[in-house]
Amino acid sequence: MSSLKTFTITIPDEVQFIIDTFQKNNFDAELVGGCVRDILRGLEPQDWDVAVNAKPEEIGNLFLRSFSNNKFGTVKVLIPKKKSDISGDSEEQKKEFMEIEVTPFRTEEKYSDKRHPDEIKWAKTIEEDLKRRDFTINAMALKVQSSKLKVQNSKFKIIDPFNGQEDLKNKIIRAVGNPEERFNEDALRLIRAIRFAVSLGPKIWQIEEKTSEAIRKNAHLLQLISMERVRDELVKIIDSVNGGRGVEILRRYQLLQHLIPELEEGFGVEQNKHHIYQVYQHNLLSLNYGCQRKFSKLVKLAALLHDIAKPRTKQGEGSESTFYNHEVVGAEMAYQILNRLKFSKKEIEKIVKLVRYHLFYYNVGEVGESSVRRLLRKVGWEDISGLLEVRQADRIGSGVPKAEPYKLRHLKYLFEKVSQDPISPKMLKVAGYDVMRILNIPPGPRVGQILSYLLAEVLIDPKKNDRVFLENEIISLKETTDQELKNLTQKSQEEIEKIETKRDEMTKSKYWIT
Repeated sequence: MSSLKTFTITIPDEVQFIIDTFQKNNFDAELVGGCVRDILRGLEPQDWDVAVNAKPEEIGNLFLRSFSNNKFGTVKVLIPKKKSDISGDSEEQKKEFMEIEVTPFRTEEKYSDKRHPDEIKWAKTIEEDLKRRDFTINAMALKVQSSKLKVQNSKFKIIDPFNGQEDLKNKIIRAVGNPEERFNEDALRLIRAIRFAVSLGPKIWQIEEKTSEAIRKNAHLLQLISMERVRDELVKIIDSVNGGRGVEILRRYQLLQHLIPELEEGFGVEQNKHHIYQVYQHNLLSLNYGCQRKFSKLVKLAALLHDIAKPRTKQGEGSESTFYNHEVVGAEMAYQILNRLKFSKKEIEKIVKLVRYHLFYYNVGEVGESSVRRLLRKVGWEDISGLLEVRQADRIGSGVPKAEPYKLRHLKYLFEKVSQDPISPKMLKVAGYDVMRILNIPPGPRVGQILSYLLAEVLIDPKKNDRVFLENEIISLKETTDQELKNLTQKSQEEIEKIETKRDEMTKSKYWIT
């Protein structure tokens, strides 16, 4: 099916240039895939893909800056673009490159490894090419009818042989043709179906009945796909606005058992009086809160995994049951899960740390600054905000109404307080040995008093923290009596205390602490 429609879109100059070049050389070139889906939804495409009835070598002949190193014929074309904000004087220095994938029309036959076609053949028409794609909403092409590509409101021909527009309108995920064949061709499509269902908007899209049946029937094929590819799709699900619901859909389609089976251990496992939800529900609700608040993907993963060990550490039943050391066991389990899913070492370390310390204890008046410093050393200042976000997600996932009560705000205040550079003579551009050298005096109280006086002067006017100025100030104090210096020091201490109090008040007000 094809139709003519009017759109208000602006095709990037680089993409326009590629299509225009093909058309001038008597090739058919269409926009395909996700960018067409986004255009039809009124969104700005993030990526632009072009399909053309040219072979890889013909594409390469038309574009000097292009390269292809795959058997699928996809050619990456680099088109120079100028940016006024790039520094440099010459035209060459001001050039950047936009990378656009150009793929020959092709058909694919037999998928022995359930991921890659055994044979590729070049097709003559875009309709042949669209038959090999995964879902109807991705199996559409857009052909510019106007010869002047920069004109907005131009006529575009939509090539839509599988009624993708209708599915797009009704928010339905439907496999192209026979879903059994599509999933056997590429088993990664099993999880991609769920990813599209949860990530294309705030509401969950419906997966068409035959496509649903085929996913359940072929769920085991997911084991044949590389963990790196599976991980990427899983992260997109978890990082979407519907992350928690996405994980539940994976479970219902029997895919979760091939991804994170440890999560399913919590299904039906009751908790104690501190929780109103079962372990599995709690983990998903914690993730959901992170999705709503747009936490980072690593914090979301930590929220999903923070209580992963509760089923294995549970003792007793009912309201008094316990889960001693579940954070320690959970950190080890999280490490195994993330390592199996091929996350990077840095990502694993961060998530495992958040799981390990998510159960930190803090009550205002009970935990002192020394304990806060110890936790800060273990977690690191760069991950403290993530740890507090996991705790907030944990609270909401437990059924309590407030994510950030007074004591968590107070803890934030203490974290910042103990992390601030202390007000001390170390801030000065001179030190005690400078005082002793200039005044030719031995170590003693007088040295400290002079530094205290200088510190107060610098705190009042930071511009005075200049070595020449401070050395002159030291010289001016040479004839000062001990009593006079003592009086100056006392005033200096009072000034320092005022500044410390003011700084503390500002930090408290930042977190609504009184």
